[in-house]
Amino acid sequence: MITAHPSGDTTTAPSPSPAKDPEPRQARRHARRARRVRRARRGSGLASLLFLLPLLVMFGYFAWWPIGQSVILSTQETNLVSDPEWVGLENFRYLFNDPLLWATLRNTAWFVVLAMVFGFPVPILLALLVSELRRLGGVFRVLVYLPVVVPPVVALMLWRWFYDPDFGLFNQVLGYVGLGPYPWLQSTATAMPSLVLAATWAHAGSTTLIYLAALSSVPADLYEAAELDGASIWRRIWHVTLPQMRGVILIMLLLQIIGTFQIFTEPFILTDGGPEDSTVTILLLIYRYAFLNGDYGTAAALSVLLALVLSVLSAVYLRVTRKWSTS
Repeated sequence: MITAHPSGDTTTAPSPSPAKDPEPRQARRHARRARRVRRARRGSGLASLLFLLPLLVMFGYFAWWPIGQSVILSTQETNLVSDPEWVGLENFRYLFNDPLLWATLRNTAWFVVLAMVFGFPVPILLALLVSELRRLGGVFRVLVYLPVVVPPVVALMLWRWFYDPDFGLFNQVLGYVGLGPYPWLQSTATAMPSLVLAATWAHAGSTTLIYLAALSSVPADLYEAAELDGASIWRRIWHVTLPQMRGVILIMLLLQIIGTFQIFTEPFILTDGGPEDSTVTILLLIYRYAFLNGDYGTAAALSVLLALVLSVLSAVYLRVTRKWSTS
């Protein structure tokens, strides 16, 4: 810009320099901040990994290491004392040729079906009943959980007395109304349902507490809205309670399926697989292979097959129920 000087000279005034663009500076600031965040995350991740490392080592040693050893043992013939002999898939071939295996699979499947039909709804009904009891809710919670506190062996010895055909409690009570006596554990028709009854009594308490915790998270305004609409208690349970508990119910169903496939204590103590091998389950057969026959390789082979079946079943179940649990 040209300006006139008082002396008459004309000079060119310096033009003001354009303002610096603030965008690059702000971009550099954001970049530095992002680098600091990434370094902090890497540092915290490394610290978390260091804290978790002992737990991961212990979990790997006590969980995954035995699984790997079982897979190796399933391809060997050994008595766990002398040097093992490599037999490849011979243990699996012997297992599939054993006729008791197929009877065991039918028995276990029958136990699973009975436990799903009769045993699975019981904890849900108990949780709904206890949640409706306002004054004596705490007492009933203790009573429901009491079977879990009793040692399993002690409880099952009591059940053996309950089922005794001559002096058992059940036949004595039924005798007062002119029924019985019934051979609860001595008949192939009633032995498995009797095991399901004892197992349901023993394991329903812990599941009931889980359902009670899920019930406490159901919003109260949903019940109030249902009551204002004139819904009965059964409609509130069907349209409000069960849909809100759907995710928990689906997870507990999977856990119960896995648990019933691994049933062992009840048939081992109450029937020892009888009568006529009608209550031999998969885990009881594994026990017989390993500790009665000394055939640890076949026992390990059956254990590996059970783990594979349950893994595939769990993956398929979670895949199928993914939308149901979130919708």
